[in-house]
Amino acid sequence: MGFISEFKEFAMKGNVMDMAVGVIIGGAFGKIVSSLVDDVLMPLISTVTGGISFTDLFVTLGDGTYKTLAEAKEAGAAVLAYGQFIQNIIDFLIIAFCIFLMIKGMNQLNRKKEEPEAPAAPAGPTQEELLAEIRDLLKTK
Repeated sequence: MGFISEFKEFAMKGNVMDMAVGVIIGGAFGKIVSSLVDDVLMPLISTVTGGISFTDLFVTLGDGTYKTLAEAKEAGAAVLAYGQFIQNIIDFLIIAFCIFLMIKGMNQLNRKKEEPEAPAAPAGPTQEELLAEIRDLLKTK
């Protein structure tokens, strides 16, 4: 079997095609979640925290005082931009939560399709029937 035909067989397998579709959908989903974080949630968090923008939090390593991160970078100052790290952690947590909800929803849909409703258990004897049976057994002795 030639190299080209082996590659064609590999590329046309269902798993590779599924993965390609997953990557494309994942990229689109990532844009949606990024927009949710940047355009909806972070302004709300900023309002709750009194207007703090996490991405602008930084410490200058060395001499100089700068009002903004952009100003410090423009001046060539060494900075520790810990606010961007906090922002990335928040982004990750929100993305992970969205993916968790999506997978949980998909699992519930799959469970409903796969598991037919169990038949109802047969009704057992009532308490009165059991007591009558015991009474009958005692009478015969």
